[in-house]
This record gives sequence, C-alpha cells and structure tokens, in this order.
Amino acid sequence: MTKKILLIAFIAFSSLAMVGQTTITGTVKDAKTGEVLPGANIKVSRKAVGTTTDFDGNFELKVSDNPPFTLEISVLGFKTEKVEITKKKQRIDVVLEENETSLDEIVVSASRTPERIMESPVTVERMDIRAIKNTSAPSFYDGLENLKGVDINTNSLTFKSVNTRGFATFANTRFMQLVDGMDNSSPALNFAIGNLLGMSELDVKTVELLPGASSALYGANAFNGIMFMTSKSPFEDQGISVSVKGGVTTQEAAGTNEFTDINVRMARAFSEKFAAKVSFSYLDGEEWHATDDRNTENQKFAPGTRNAENPQLGDAPNFDGVNIYGDFASANIKNVAQILERRGLIPAGASALVPDENVSRTGYNETDLINNEARSVKFNSAFHFRPFGDDRLEVIWNSKFGTGNTIFQGGQRYSIKNFFLAQHKLEVRGKNFFVRGYTTNEDAGDSYNLLFAGININRAWKDDQTWFGEYVGGYLGATLQGANGQQAHLRGRLDADRGRLIPGTEGFQDAFERIIADPDLQTGAKFRDQTKLYHSDINYNLRDVIDFAEFQVGGSYRKYVLNSFGNIFTDADGPIDYDEFGIYTQMQKNFLEEDRLKLTASVRYDKAQNFDGNFSPRISLAYAAGEDKNDNFRASFQTGFRNPTTQDQYIGLDVGSAILVGSAPDNLERFSNNYRDSNGNTFRLTGRDAYQRSFSIASLLAGSPELANVDLVQPERVSAFEIGYRGLVNAGENRVTLDVSAYYNFYQDFISARNVRVVLDPSLTGADLQRALVTPGDFRNFTTYTNSSADISSYGASVGVNTKVFGGFDLGFNYTYAKFDFDQASDPDFEAGFNTPEHKVKLQFGHTKLFDNFGFNINARWQDEFFWESTFVDGLVDDRFVLDAQINYAIPSIKSVFKLGGANLTGQEFFSAPGVGAIGSQYYLSWTINN
Repeated sequence: MTKKILLIAFIAFSSLAMVGQTTITGTVKDAKTGEVLPGANIKVSRKAVGTTTDFDGNFELKVSDNPPFTLEISVLGFKTEKVEITKKKQRIDVVLEENETSLDEIVVSASRTPERIMESPVTVERMDIRAIKNTSAPSFYDGLENLKGVDINTNSLTFKSVNTRGFATFANTRFMQLVDGMDNSSPALNFAIGNLLGMSELDVKTVELLPGASSALYGANAFNGIMFMTSKSPFEDQGISVSVKGGVTTQEAAGTNEFTDINVRMARAFSEKFAAKVSFSYLDGEEWHATDDRNTENQKFAPGTRNAENPQLGDAPNFDGVNIYGDFASANIKNVAQILERRGLIPAGASALVPDENVSRTGYNETDLINNEARSVKFNSAFHFRPFGDDRLEVIWNSKFGTGNTIFQGGQRYSIKNFFLAQHKLEVRGKNFFVRGYTTNEDAGDSYNLLFAGININRAWKDDQTWFGEYVGGYLGATLQGANGQQAHLRGRLDADRGRLIPGTEGFQDAFERIIADPDLQTGAKFRDQTKLYHSDINYNLRDVIDFAEFQVGGSYRKYVLNSFGNIFTDADGPIDYDEFGIYTQMQKNFLEEDRLKLTASVRYDKAQNFDGNFSPRISLAYAAGEDKNDNFRASFQTGFRNPTTQDQYIGLDVGSAILVGSAPDNLERFSNNYRDSNGNTFRLTGRDAYQRSFSIASLLAGSPELANVDLVQPERVSAFEIGYRGLVNAGENRVTLDVSAYYNFYQDFISARNVRVVLDPSLTGADLQRALVTPGDFRNFTTYTNSSADISSYGASVGVNTKVFGGFDLGFNYTYAKFDFDQASDPDFEAGFNTPEHKVKLQFGHTKLFDNFGFNINARWQDEFFWESTFVDGLVDDRFVLDAQINYAIPSIKSVFKLGGANLTGQEFFSAPGVGAIGSQYYLSWTINN
C-alpha cells in the first residue's frame, strides 16, 4: 500500500513539474565568423539553473520558472548576451561578439568594485581561465611569471614566491596573496606560501595582481603588491573535471626524474539554493638538488675549496660551504692549543707551532641530509547556500587542507617535511556587502633545519672539544715530523675525522633520524610550530543608500597565537597572543560628460598591539579619452605600511652564528639564557642586553668599537606615486593594446636586521672590555630587529603591447625596468635586499586555433644579472634566457584537451638566488577532461 501511495505521489509531482516547465532551445554562434560555440554557458539570470551548448553549438534548457525571465549567454573571451524569455516553448539563436581585447575584462581588486581593466585607476595584471589553459608553463602558478612586472623566485619544485617592484626574498613579507579572500601566508612566518595551500588549477577562475602599495584598502603587508586568486562557483561551473599531467625534470645534479600532477574537481548545484564542490590535487616529483659547494664567510662568497667526502691536500682549513652543513662549527686552533697546553695535554711551548687561524669541522652535503622528494597534496571543499534561490544573498563555508614536502630557504635552509596547513572560512555575501571570518592552522610536521642537522650529527659521533683537540694533536705531530702547513692541516683533519659517520651507513642513518626528531637545537634539528591565525573582514557598499558617489566602508581584525614550543619564538612557557585591526572607507565619483573622469579616494586606519596606529591614504584619477573611451590615462598616490613580522617581534633563536632576538617590548625579558665565558664563569643574558649594551659588528670590523644603541622596531612605510596609460591604438588593420606605467616609491623606517655583539660580563670596562669583545667565548653575537635611518627609494617603468598578427596569431611583448637608490654609507650595517633585475623582457606568441582544435603558445623571458642579498648568502645572480612552449589538441567529442609542453627548453640551468638548486628543464604531457 505504501509503495502505491509513493508511486501516485511521484506521478502527481512529476505531472505538476511538467505542467510548470518552460523549455528553451537554440544555438550559439560567433558573431564575427558565424562558427558555432561549443561549451557556451546558458543560465537563468541571477540563478544557478543552466546548461551548456554541445559540440554543434546547440542547447536545450528546461526550467520550472514561468516567463517572463532573462537568460544570460556567455563564453570566455566573448561579451555576455542577455535574452528575454516570454514563452513556455521558445527557440533563440544567439550570436556573441568577441571582446576586442583583454582590457574589456572585469576586475574587482583595484577598487573593491567591478570595473573594466581599461578603466582601473591603478595597474592591474590578470590571468583568466583562457590564459591558464593556454599557458606554456607546467602550472598556472608558474605561468604568472609571464605577466608584466612579475617575478617568481623558485625555492623548490613546489614552493615559489611571487613578487613585484623589488625587495624580494623567499620569505616575502612585503607581498600579500589572497585565495578566495583568505590570506594564505604562514601564520608563524608571515609570508605567502605559494600554492601549497592554494587551489587546484581546475578550480581557478581568475588571478588578479596589483603591483605596488595597496594598504589603503587591504591593510598591512599589501606593501609591494597583492594577488587575488578566485575560484569557480559550484552554482556557475558544475560537473566533474579531471587533469592528469606527467613528465620529467632534468638537472645536471639530479639527473632525469619523473613527476606526476593530478587534479580533480567536482561541483554540483543540487537546487537553486544549495551547491557544493570539492577539489583534490596531488603532485609528486624530485626537487632541484642544491649542490653549491663554494666557500662563504660572513654570508658572502670567499676563496677556498674543500672536498667534504674525501679531504685533499690544499683544502681550506676554515670552510663554510653554501650547501654543506656541519662545517659551520669553527674554532681558532691557536686558542685550542693554548688551552691544551695549560691542561698539560701537550708539551709546554707546543702551542707556538700552531698557527693563529680558524679551522672548521668537516660538513655533510645537502644531498646527504635530505631525500629531495617534492610532494604536494591539497584538498578543498566548499558549501554554498542561497536562501532566496538567487545571488542576492549567499552563505559560503570553505575548508582547505594542504600537506607534503618542500624546501624553504630563509636565514637557513629547511626540509619542510610532512607539513600540514588548514584554513576554514565562513562568509556571508550579498549584492552590496560581505562578512567573512577564517582561521589558518599550521603544523610543521617532521620539518627540520639542515644547519643543525649537520652540526649535531657531527657532535653525535664526536663533540667539538674533542674534535678540535685531536685536530691540534694531528697538526702538531705532522709539524714535528717536518710536514709543511698544508700537509699538517690534512693530517689534523684526518685524525680528527677518525670515526666520522659516513652517509649511507646504518650509524649515520640512526643518528640522522634521532637528530631530526629532536627539537632541542643543542642536540637536534626539528622545526616545531603549531601557530594559528584568526581573521575577519567586513565590507559594505553604500551605492543603494548614497547617490552622490559610490562609498564603501569596511574593516578587519586579526589575532595571532604563536606556538612554537620555544623552538622559534620565546614561547617555551606557552603561546603568545597578539592582535591588530583596521578600518577603511573609499569614495568613487565620476565627473564630466559620459563619466569620463573618475576620482577614487580612500583612507585606512590600522592599529597593531605593539605599535601606534597608522593612517594609509590613497587617491587616484582616471580619465577616459577618445570617442569610444579607449584611451585611458591614470595617476595615483598611495601609501603602504608593513607591520614587523612575528619573527621581528618575538623570535628567540640561537642559530650558532648569532642569537636572533625580536624587539617587541615584552620580548626583551622573555628571552633569557645563561652562557659561560672562556674562564668558565656563568652570566645571564636577556634580549635587553642585545638592544641596550651591544656593540655594532660594523664598528668592530672597522677597529673602533661603538655602542649600537638599537631602537625597537616600528612599522615600515612607503609612499608610492604612479602614472600610466592603458588603451587601444590602431596600427594599420591591427588594433594594439598598449599599457604603460611608471612609478616612484619612497620608503621610511625600512625594517632591517642589525648584527651586534654583547660581552658576557657587564662589569668590564676599558682594556678588559676591548679584549673581551674579540676573545671567543667572552661575547655572544646577536641579530636584532630595528629600522634603517637611510633614505631608500625605488623607481621603475613598464610597457606592455598585445595584438594579433598574420590573421589571428597572438603576439605579446612587455618590458620592465626597476632600480633603487640607497646610500650605504648612511647605514653601513644595512642590506637593502632589492633582489630584482634592472631589465626584464618577456615575449609571447601563439594561436589558440591554428587549425581545427589545434593551438600552440610560446613564451620567452630574459633578464639581466643582479646582486642578491639575504641572511643566507649574498651573491650575483647571472642573466638568463628562458624559453617555454606548448602545443595542444582538443577532442570535443570526449570533452578533452591534450597538451604537450616544456619549460626552459634551452636546457641552460639557472639559479633564482644563491643557495637554491639550479633550475633545469621540465617536460610534460597532460590530458584535461571537461574543463
């Protein structure tokens, strides 16, 4: 009986649905060529109900809505067409006009309101689905480097750092990256983590990038630029998409290695009110091996070589190789000999035979301390709810997870192994507002510091005191037998290295596994961190309330919970909390006939817990000239600021060469440790000693010690001026897109690290103090965080040209010039770290449809040499030319695109910076379905 009732109810419901059903059929064609457009989107305006055209450009859409209502027909690269539906059975034939240029595309990031790129008051770079599909790079994230003015610094195969307008590092705290409105920077380290917690390539809708300061709208750290990655909506882009990519990487050091990159996206609108999506990404490959064995001294390249695996005659006694670890431990063997002599361990007077020079322990190559497996796993899910069945109000819950292995280079190099990152967001958005809150959690997993791994593996088989004592004994024995200096040094090293753990042996592996699992840096190398971040944003557009102009108001709040268990920060006694907030308003007003002149003005106030409040104003003018408003001129003044990072404020880490101490007022006492001097006396040092009674290293090297008097760090500021032109220029029968801009930036209170030295005994004065400043054991070196008093400015210009040639081929060219001014004499201890080539040239040539279903794209990039400065090592980065290319073939009947491509096809390996692995070539074949 129950089955019969259900059957009757089902038939009745179906009948009602059929009665209320409206059916629309039709075709969609290209207005210019008359060719059909497969894959065009047809949807009911402001709803998730829709379909797509088939291979022949036909469609059929059945909806429950009763006429009249509006259909929107759209496809990438064409202008959206709206058609009014007035009958329950209606056929429509739609023709779509192609966008003349990419300048017709809509952006939101420049002013937090939709506007054409053509009319944006500031420089905007953009990558959409078409560009992503057409990129010749192995991934869309790699393809960002082809945009005008954009630099990508490659840490590893899976970790890339984006930057614009100079002052770049791998830990780039001056550039912000938002993924669906969430800042994907590391909560503990405050720099964007590339696409490790980004999104699947199949889920990317657009990437918008604003070079230059943007703090007036986006707050702290939108300093050098900001990037927005926006994903597809499950209401708008439904279905299952799959991408399988495989290939090889080739590098002289690592050989040829396979890599695999798999992406899956599933999205469905279950009704007009509810939709959901999930995406999954998996990448596995081999890292670029770092094998630079050049010697360094004070973070600069120095003469001398050494064979770590097989010591040779003539090896440098004191050696600190770039990618060699454990050789950092160094001692003056004259001092060692004198101590041994006082203890009666060598004959009286024997120390006179030992030279006054430093010797370092034998280190281990990076390839001995890391397995170089690159792995990235990402999972994203989102649930969208529209209470009214349209886009007037939408509630979104979004969760993102990332894990894997990568390599990071900061002040040291780190193996980031089995890390885990998670973000969770709840957002409510309407026509004129949004409110969002999210949290970011990170866990360093099994990550470890390569420097301490090498140092403590050495100490595991022989402590430093014994090793240097045996070195002196071997040196003396050889000298007494008539050996010269080189022979005596070799004998000393061979004697001291007796019993050394050899990579590949069971003893080495046991010690290695034990040390990388130990978070105490005196005996281990494990990198611990479980820091969290909580953030909220609100924005309201008053366009429906105020007619005079378009006003927006908004604000944000952020809270950090630092939790490194004392491994990075001074949080051994528990997590450290601190917060910051900001509020802003913006006015946008059009003037003159046809609204040709647009004024945009905004101001933001930010206040961080440890610093005074900061105002960030911005004002811009954009004028549209020409009959069709196709000549757009812009000028802007904007400001940016950068709060000191969590490390600048709360780090408390002894890295061997120095003790890093943050300068938050409460951190000066939070850092406190006991140290022994050369006579065995114990003294207690705090962070306050480093900032109030230290001597600058620069003055010590100059031979005239001076108190450093280090001020506590304050926010960094920039004032930016920019002018530009963006428009269409007729060149014969071709229309050329031209984008030209120039900028000048002036920096104040540039955040910098200053190296200082503190004598352990605070009572020493006069000659005793001078002697202690140069006696190993009687002092400790510190790295403090402060602001440079130097005047620093940067300036540059860029030009981009895009057009079609030879009847449909895409041709693009862009050039970027970047320069900075800094008087080193005004602050000798300061390294500016501009880290950007003065000249960059990029070319693009291709055709999306050379013939039926076949396209290709070629990208070429050249940049000149430049000097790289960092806390790891300084050095020259050579000029380079890089060529990428791809060909693709579509099979519409199975909704598939096959792509064959390669990156760095010339095979000429290059370095993003000193210390990282040389970047070789990458070849791939991909199969993408239903995207």
